[in-house]
Amino acid sequence: MQSGQIMVGDHQGIYVVKLVGDVRLNLCTSFDNYIGKMFSHDDFRGVVFDMHDTQGVDSTTLGLMAKIAIRSAEHKGGKPLVLCEDRGLLHLLDSMGFDELMEFSSDADNDAYRAEPAPLKCNAPDEHSAREMVLEAHRVLMSLNEKNADTFRDLVHVLESEQGTLEHKAQENKSVASH
Repeated sequence: MQSGQIMVGDHQGIYVVKLVGDVRLNLCTSFDNYIGKMFSHDDFRGVVFDMHDTQGVDSTTLGLMAKIAIRSAEHKGGKPLVLCEDRGLLHLLDSMGFDELMEFSSDADNDAYRAEPAPLKCNAPDEHSAREMVLEAHRVLMSLNEKNADTFRDLVHVLESEQGTLEHKAQENKSVASH
C-alpha cells in the first residue's frame, strides 16, 4: 500500500482535503493544526474530501474528518462533500455514521472544487500532542453513535489512563525540581 499523504487547498472559501494512499495520522498533528486555521478564516464556505486516490484511513483520520464535519455545520458550511468511488471506503464511512455528517458522490469527474491541493507538511509531534490528538479524534467518533462508542471505549480509556499517569509524573518532577 502507498504510504499516505494529505494535500490541502482552498478556493473562494471551499477547502479541499485530498487523502492519498494509506493515510495514518496518529503521528502527525499538522492536519489538526490545519483544521483550526481553516475554520478561523472569514471566507469559510465548505469542505470537500477528495478520496479518489485513498487506499485506506486510520481511525484517527476518521475522527478528524468527523471533527471537520461537525465544525462545518457549526460554521454554516453545511455538510462536507466526499468524493469517493471505492466501495470499501464508502462502506467504512457509512458504518462509522458519516452518512449523517456528509454528502457523498462517486462521480470521478465531479467539479466540486477548483483548488489545486498541495502536500501538507507533516511535523512529528511530541508524545503529549500526539496523544491529545488521538484522544480527541476517538472521542469525536464515539460521540457519533453507540456502535462507535462501544468500539473505541477501551482504547480511549487506556489513552486517558496513560495520559493521567504521565501528567502525574510531570507534576511530581516539577515538585522535586522546585525544592
